[in-house]
Amino acid sequence: MHAEFVQLSLTPILIGIFASVACALPGNFLILRRQALIGDAISHVVLPGIVVAFLLTGGVASMAMMLGAAGAAVLAVLLIEAVKRLGRIEPGAAMGVVFTSMFAGGVLLLEQSDTSSVHLDVQHALMGNLESLIWFKAKGWHSLADPAALAALPDELPRMALVCLVVVALTVIFWRPLKISTFDEGFARAIGLPVAAIGFGLVVTAAVAAVAAFDAVGSIIVIAMFICPPAAARLMTNRLEAQVLWSVGFAVLAAVLGYVFAGYGPLWFGGAEAVSAAGMIAAVSGLILGLACLFGPCRARVGQGRDPAEA
Repeated sequence: MHAEFVQLSLTPILIGIFASVACALPGNFLILRRQALIGDAISHVVLPGIVVAFLLTGGVASMAMMLGAAGAAVLAVLLIEAVKRLGRIEPGAAMGVVFTSMFAGGVLLLEQSDTSSVHLDVQHALMGNLESLIWFKAKGWHSLADPAALAALPDELPRMALVCLVVVALTVIFWRPLKISTFDEGFARAIGLPVAAIGFGLVVTAAVAAVAAFDAVGSIIVIAMFICPPAAARLMTNRLEAQVLWSVGFAVLAAVLGYVFAGYGPLWFGGAEAVSAAGMIAAVSGLILGLACLFGPCRARVGQGRDPAEA
């Protein structure tokens, strides 16, 4: 039983946890800045970058796809800012323009290119391939100390772990400027903080997390984790520090329970087949947010704007 768990479930659960936490951390600040939907945009605008990377390299190597997706995400951030400033329109409208344009461009490239030999389709983009990221050479917990077995870990695990570590480190290092510029932009400017650079860095960090998670878990988890755990955490506390910790806890809980329910839930109710792990993780995160809306101690603050006590 232990050997089966380590081989089949350990790595997908860990990848889901790392992806969820990496998205939830910047999601806290995006929600407070009323930019939550930028995660949705980023998770979709990577499509043209992935297609361009395939056209240039002729293959689906992870590094090439990552670079292409990262380039598209950064381009989207720049275009959103340009449209917002030049057109003098609200951020949501700017995101809508860039989102639809880049996604349409990606679909057009995909339709006009010969991708029949590779797995580039809507299903993969939405759901990822979390269930297939198993550790074939694992024989049990002792494999964690076996260099030969560790060398056969799915590539997505160390990549997602590294990105998650970087996001955590950046959050800790830039905690004070992020906190001040999020709650009082005018005061942040007055004390000399580069508000525009901080905002841009936050969005780029979110883009990196979304791109890293995209291939393994798909856009559904990315969108859900940018919004649901931080939003649920905001309903649990008035303090930003506690909110971030709550969001991490909710992200981990959703990843673990979602994967377990996807594999075993249908069997408990008489079903014959498992369901999508990505879809179930997103569903669990939505359920957590729903419960927080009903029972969260700070739910009365919804719609009242930023709470100065949080600063």
